[in-house]
Amino acid sequence: MDIKTPAFLVDEDLVRKNCEILVSVKQQTDCKILLALKGFALWPMFPMIGNYLDGVCASSPWEARLGREEFGKEVHAYAAAYSEADFAELLTLCDEIDFNSFHQLNRFRTAGNSDIKFGLRINPECSTQDPAHAIYDPCAPQSRLGIRRKDFKEQDLTGISGLHFHTLCEQNADDLETTLKAVEEQFGDLLPKMEWVNFGGGHHITRDDYDIDLLVKLINDFKAQYDVQVILEPGEAVALNAGVLVTTVLDVIDNDGAIAILDISCTCHMPDVLEMPYRPEIENAALPGAKPYTYKLAGLSCLAGDIIGDYSFDEPLQIGDRLIFNDMAHYSMVKTTFFNGIQHPDIAVQRGDRIEVLREFGYADYRARLA
Repeated sequence: MDIKTPAFLVDEDLVRKNCEILVSVKQQTDCKILLALKGFALWPMFPMIGNYLDGVCASSPWEARLGREEFGKEVHAYAAAYSEADFAELLTLCDEIDFNSFHQLNRFRTAGNSDIKFGLRINPECSTQDPAHAIYDPCAPQSRLGIRRKDFKEQDLTGISGLHFHTLCEQNADDLETTLKAVEEQFGDLLPKMEWVNFGGGHHITRDDYDIDLLVKLINDFKAQYDVQVILEPGEAVALNAGVLVTTVLDVIDNDGAIAILDISCTCHMPDVLEMPYRPEIENAALPGAKPYTYKLAGLSCLAGDIIGDYSFDEPLQIGDRLIFNDMAHYSMVKTTFFNGIQHPDIAVQRGDRIEVLREFGYADYRARLA
């Protein structure tokens, strides 16, 4: 692969293929599908993605501005709380804004204009997450995300046109089915009064084993029952399996086992490997012991736990070898940092046989973050 490392490389054709799957859901259900910028915000691809999706969802004024200026279609926003300054800016950028509490709703209800729709994020208190991934469970005990049904008592819903729930993370349609039952049990009396319901994100729609037929049925049944517009806001599904992180082996050392030091950092460039946690796949590598040569792969930073994981290879790793981490387009580029001043990966796009480097980072980018 003719590209200097480290580099994120996103395949435009694979993103388009994902968008074609998503648009097939739109065509079968007449739902709206938004790109969640928190998962994938490679704005040079927005013109292409905009041919398929209805707009973006944002979690901050900066994301909303990026969506308004670069995507050019609908902009929806949700955050756990808004400051007065942030909310005032969102009013100039958004078509719809969702609140996380009645306190926030009552504080900002009279702001804005009749063209902006307001919604409430609800918490159906229905956990479908693997307990090991509790950090990603919006329905976990003492969650700060969403309003519980009991907290609706005696509250004024004037000006609210929709409800929003987001309970999934990399899950299939069966978990959505479970969640919808909880939503209907708890909020069924409110649903007929709404214009729209946002099913949130976390739907792994473009995964090979995703049950699209069940998703379509769930959306169409819900629309028929409550006469509402259904909205989905996937981020990961747009870029799933569509990009890689290309790295180079800088050194190989031994400490009761072979350790390969790469020109990337786990904590800087793929933090979900530590946060989730999960083990990313590498081209032509396998589980430890499955192939003749096993290595612990590690990053450049001074964090002792900057460890990606153990992998085995057909041949011994040599300094200068390239490794390709798969499925690195989503929740990697958007979460990178300049910790330790480590060289930030380039961002490149592959269009057919041609690779275009969109952005190279230098010392000035690191310096500018500090003052």
